[in-house]
Amino acid sequence: MTDLNAVDKAIEGKTEQSLDELGRLCAQPSISAQGVGMQACAELVKEMLQARGFEAQILPAGGFPVVFAERKGRSDRTLLFYNHYDVQPPEPLELWETPPFEPAIREGKMYARGVSDDKGHILCRLAAIDALLAVDDELPCNVKFIIEGEEETGSVNLSAFIEDHTDLLAADACIWEFGGVDHQGTPIQVAGLRGICYVELSVQTATCDAHSGLGGSIFPNAAWRLTWALNTLKTPDEHIRLPGFYDKVKPPTERDLVLLDQLPDPADDYLKRYGLPGFIKGIEGGLELKRETIFTPTCTICGLTSGYQGPGSKTVLPARASAKVDFRLVPDQDPEEVVLQLRNHLDEEGFGDIEIMLMGGERPARTDPDDPFLQMVVETAREVYGVPQLIQPMSGGSGPNHPFIHFLKLPVATAGVAYPGSSIHAPNENLVIDNFVAGVRHTARILVSFGAE
Repeated sequence: MTDLNAVDKAIEGKTEQSLDELGRLCAQPSISAQGVGMQACAELVKEMLQARGFEAQILPAGGFPVVFAERKGRSDRTLLFYNHYDVQPPEPLELWETPPFEPAIREGKMYARGVSDDKGHILCRLAAIDALLAVDDELPCNVKFIIEGEEETGSVNLSAFIEDHTDLLAADACIWEFGGVDHQGTPIQVAGLRGICYVELSVQTATCDAHSGLGGSIFPNAAWRLTWALNTLKTPDEHIRLPGFYDKVKPPTERDLVLLDQLPDPADDYLKRYGLPGFIKGIEGGLELKRETIFTPTCTICGLTSGYQGPGSKTVLPARASAKVDFRLVPDQDPEEVVLQLRNHLDEEGFGDIEIMLMGGERPARTDPDDPFLQMVVETAREVYGVPQLIQPMSGGSGPNHPFIHFLKLPVATAGVAYPGSSIHAPNENLVIDNFVAGVRHTARILVSFGAE
């Protein structure tokens, strides 16, 4: 049996080296939305895996490439790690205290774009592997990595890649790309992810913008046209009006509600962190808030574009308007069905001229909270954090876990280095170094326990 005390000492001794390597990875831009630095980052990730004795390769995936790697271990069992090497755009740049691709450490944290989402999680897994190899010269089990480059743009090619490479990716279980602690420092296990249907709605009412004095009384206005269409999507009480939208929604089970009730109430933290006056639907907190956060589908206007939005005034009548809208989906909703429902709704409401572009879609998926692998991950947290992970049945966010569960038939569990103040997708993204060390220790224990089963 692996000496975990020796592993912890190896982790402690290599933490500075691991952070240096994390800084190197974060210094390499890899912005999938802009196509910046993607191939170079994939090559760097491959190099890091090969340095640990993995057979690594870069594979085409229809868009940006996938890095795949594997290394044999003592056990015949195989653990698959899923990560992504792409990051969100760093803008607005003026809000960063230090440049986003120049990693900086201050007050016990490392700051950089991608340091938490998701490069810190890549290094967390590599650091755990380093420590295990330093103690045993052999991994407790077979390990595979799939590290994609399109997660931040909807993983549009990943499902097809997985379906085409089921033999290559065959494993017994999967550790997901994120994980960490809540606002109280308690480790959290996220057993599922909501799906998403992300669309752009657009309308064009003229070939060019017009003087608002000329056309205001007689020309159709694209901005008003789109605003009226958006106003039909849901009622003031937040009910989404697409025909059939709720037909396949599965309510939470009694087990789900018990697990939710055990989670701390995030209401005060949300109100303070985001400066909110309160929550919609008259929700105050407690179980109702936790249930709504993950088990209710949503329709969110993410952005609106039309006309002139610069400084000062410009009296213009817009010829074109667009909006980005996402629908967060719960089991058993399907993003392709939602697009059809949206098209039917707009047509029925008299907005057949509104164009719909599907920009990304992922189906919701869950792992049974009582699955033995997930429960093992929950329990191995106890030695590191002093308590086992609390189980959150689903996340309000989305990700491509459906093909892992559907095509690879794997239980998927979470463990990692994040915390609510990580500022992922925002300026000053950061990683608490103590959380990084804890995540490495937990990951090492997952590998040891998995190999011993």
